[in-house]
Amino acid sequence: MSDTTAAETTEVDGTDTPTPAPARVSRETARGTAPVSQLEKEGDIAADYLEGLLDIADLDGDIDMDVEGDRALVSIVGGDIEHLVGDHGQVLDALQELTRLAVTRETGDRSRLMLDVAGHREARRQALTALGTEAATRAASSNEPVRLEPMTPFERKVVHDAVAAAGLTSESEGVEPRRYVVVLPRG
Repeated sequence: MSDTTAAETTEVDGTDTPTPAPARVSRETARGTAPVSQLEKEGDIAADYLEGLLDIADLDGDIDMDVEGDRALVSIVGGDIEHLVGDHGQVLDALQELTRLAVTRETGDRSRLMLDVAGHREARRQALTALGTEAATRAASSNEPVRLEPMTPFERKVVHDAVAAAGLTSESEGVEPRRYVVVLPRG
């Protein structure tokens, strides 16, 4: 077997062949390699479901898949698809929930799949990271808690992560759908 430190090894025709680990998993990669992880399988099921929806709605768009941590990430990109985001991401959230249900129906397991459309969720993640970092700076300099506007669970998680990266703690308060993040000063 060849020495492979930064590459995965795939068995082809009885021999081990080093192949670079892909940063993103395309549908062809997920279907053409074995064994496919559970998260890649979820992504493939989600992609099939979303392709069917796009066909029914006669919309153009490509499906990208990735695996990040403990969840599959599926993105619809290209074409005129921004209306699939909706006001404040409401249509995107509904599509994500429908896609999760389709995956759950196929696998029998609850899915934590994350859906993005036209880069909306990634742009929102970047804005929320900046917001969390800025709120941590304000809390540290004023030595007072900083309360943010109500957010979805996804948005709160991103803010909590940014606050933790800045060295402070935060907590969620309130009741859905008005739950919000409070950034706590040190000590």
